[in-house]
Amino acid sequence: MELETLEKRTDTKLYCHHCGDECADELIYISEKVFCCNGCKTVYEILDRSNLCDYYKIDINPGIKRKDYIKRNYEFLDDPDLKQKLIDFTNGRRSSVTFNIPQMHCSSCIWILENLYKLNGGIISSKVNFLQKIISIAYLEEKTSLKEIVELLDSIGYEPQLNLDGQKDENVKTENKKLYYKIGIAGFCFGNIMLLSFPEYLSINIAEHTELKKIFAYLNIILSLPVFFYSSSYYFVSAWKGLKKKIVNIDVPLALGIAALFFRSIIDIIFLNGPGFLDSLAGLVFFLLTGRLFQNKTYNTLNFERNYKTYFPIAVTIRKNKQETTIPVEKLQIGDRFIIRNNELIPADSILIKGAANIDYSFVTGEAMPVRVQNGEMIYAGAKQMGSAIEIEMIKEVSQSYLTRLWNNKAFHKDEASRITAFANVVSKYFTFAILALAVIATIIWRHNYTLAFNAFTAVLIIACPCALALSTPFALGNTLRIFGRNKFYLKNTHVIEKLAAVNTIVFDKTGTITENGASDIQFVGDELSRHEKIIIKSTVRNSTHPLSYAIFESLNSELTKNIEHYDEQIGKGIQAAVDGVEIKLGSKNFVVGITGHYEEDTTTKVLLSINGYVKGYFKIANKYREGLNKIIPELEKNYKLALLSGDNEGEKETLRKFFGKDAEMHFRQSPHDKLNFIQKLQLKDKKILMIGDGLNDAGALKQSDVGISISDDTNNFSPACDGILDSNSFSRLKDFILFSKTSKRIIYSSFILSLVYNIIGLGFAFQGALSPLIAAILMPLSSISVVLFTTLSTNILAKRKGLI
Repeated sequence: MELETLEKRTDTKLYCHHCGDECADELIYISEKVFCCNGCKTVYEILDRSNLCDYYKIDINPGIKRKDYIKRNYEFLDDPDLKQKLIDFTNGRRSSVTFNIPQMHCSSCIWILENLYKLNGGIISSKVNFLQKIISIAYLEEKTSLKEIVELLDSIGYEPQLNLDGQKDENVKTENKKLYYKIGIAGFCFGNIMLLSFPEYLSINIAEHTELKKIFAYLNIILSLPVFFYSSSYYFVSAWKGLKKKIVNIDVPLALGIAALFFRSIIDIIFLNGPGFLDSLAGLVFFLLTGRLFQNKTYNTLNFERNYKTYFPIAVTIRKNKQETTIPVEKLQIGDRFIIRNNELIPADSILIKGAANIDYSFVTGEAMPVRVQNGEMIYAGAKQMGSAIEIEMIKEVSQSYLTRLWNNKAFHKDEASRITAFANVVSKYFTFAILALAVIATIIWRHNYTLAFNAFTAVLIIACPCALALSTPFALGNTLRIFGRNKFYLKNTHVIEKLAAVNTIVFDKTGTITENGASDIQFVGDELSRHEKIIIKSTVRNSTHPLSYAIFESLNSELTKNIEHYDEQIGKGIQAAVDGVEIKLGSKNFVVGITGHYEEDTTTKVLLSINGYVKGYFKIANKYREGLNKIIPELEKNYKLALLSGDNEGEKETLRKFFGKDAEMHFRQSPHDKLNFIQKLQLKDKKILMIGDGLNDAGALKQSDVGISISDDTNNFSPACDGILDSNSFSRLKDFILFSKTSKRIIYSSFILSLVYNIIGLGFAFQGALSPLIAAILMPLSSISVVLFTTLSTNILAKRKGLI
């Protein structure tokens, strides 16, 4: 029956069910599905066995041709040293790796690549970044291997590029090179067609030289062929892919305009003895491609991930001249040794040198299961130390792009759609249909004049391209992101700017947020501390990143001991440790207070101390508030509802009331859970919340708030829960940042209006038949350039007025 079905199709062309190529015969088949080669048949069999043939329903013939497929030998991927260079992370049980997949080209590719776990049970997840053509795969070492994953990808037609030398991906360069070739060919043909059309331009009478006129016209046709079939191919391919998915994208009218010019010119030259419009065709394609190159360059300039390499504000602690100091991670080099304390992020792949490493990989894997690491073992970037301080040695360069990718993980995203993006999507959804309708209407209006009708039809299709509309949002927000970065205010992505502009309530944490670290006046009240007790206390608080621990560390003039036998820090409560056989507790009253000891109830900020169950006394701390706080709070309370949350007691309530005024809510003795609940209650009242904290005891509140900003004091207490990081030196500029985010939003809507005005004016001229296709092609990229200049100059001028640049 199957052979009979195939025999009935011998009079028609046969196409491969997998890749869509024409089949030479029907000898390779499964049921009624014919394949051009055994490679395509093999891929189909793999997908069919795993019930993944929905791959073929998403797109028509989505597969990649597997003709002359040779099974490659990937045994080299079992080499431990080579594997170490390729993977992003492993804890011996779970690993992750990122591959470049240049063959990725459609929605079917995305679907099959994100369903790899159905083909290999050892794969936990696979996430695709279609624009960058990369896939990130997490897998279980006990169930599969790196070699098996690469073999799987290769077998289904997605052979990964194995970047063993650490060089940058060349895909973008290759694409740009193709674009340069297309522009060069279009420009060459455009110039020569114009040269051969000079008699027409100058109205020279060559009626007596009809043969010469024909020769020039046919030469123009020959010159237009590479323009039409090669240089303009992108627009036809893009339009066809959209139409196959029942989507009328913006390249459809452009493809129609190019096709109309070409075929109208061929008819005019061959049958009507006219000059045609091939100069307009070549010029149109040349300027369209030039505009596309400009757009590509623009998006490359706005590569926010690359910008983070310069601005990502993570520092590490190093020991220099027997003293500890901090340096930015970008100054670290392979072989450098540095100290990581409790809750600090490890910025680069390193080897453990000293200390008890209890590593939390939740930032990388999403699993909050600490892993014990022994001296000499590897610790991967993105891990967090949970426990006493450790010393590590860097073995791989810092990858800010990798840290940024972790920061932008979906686990830390807030589900809220961008209104600006939604607006642009609504406009673009109906834009193409409106253009096509207007082009038809313009043609009907000028139907009595064939030339004007043709000009109006093609000009409408070309001039209305919303390239300027597409560029306005990323350029305005991208420029704002860079301006903020120069002022040491670092945001996760551009969507945060829009959210920041919408806030109406600002919540401050106290310690480490509005107080300065290391600038407190500290006094110990209680039994006199011996030299050995001071060593124990200083050695204990050295492991903590809490601002009060840092203040105590700086106040004690003593040496350190290396014998930290046990260390446990409970967020919002205190520290418990065993040092040189001595049990020590530091923290709040509820956490520390034992049987007896020196403790009096009062309203000061203090950290209690107990040694071997006996309360020795407490550190009385008078906080120093950040410079400019007395100015910024009164400015903010004019337009925003303010609140203060603190884990401390009410000791400084009256002092804080002088800053925050009578109307601000102030809550003390707040646990991390209490802070989170407070944010949730405000959101139930439709409040848009900006939470500013230190990223330690308030990570949950930072994540829950609409915008969570972590204050940085040149330390490594980075929290992935935050949406941005504000350098403490820029704290006084907080109001300027919020106001400028509102300004950026207004600039975007203004640029929307400007681009629409351009389109309306151009359409007006095109409708009247007063705009030739060539002039329309020139005006289209000019409108994009003008919108980009408007957004850039506007943001820069307004930022300068506010003193941000």
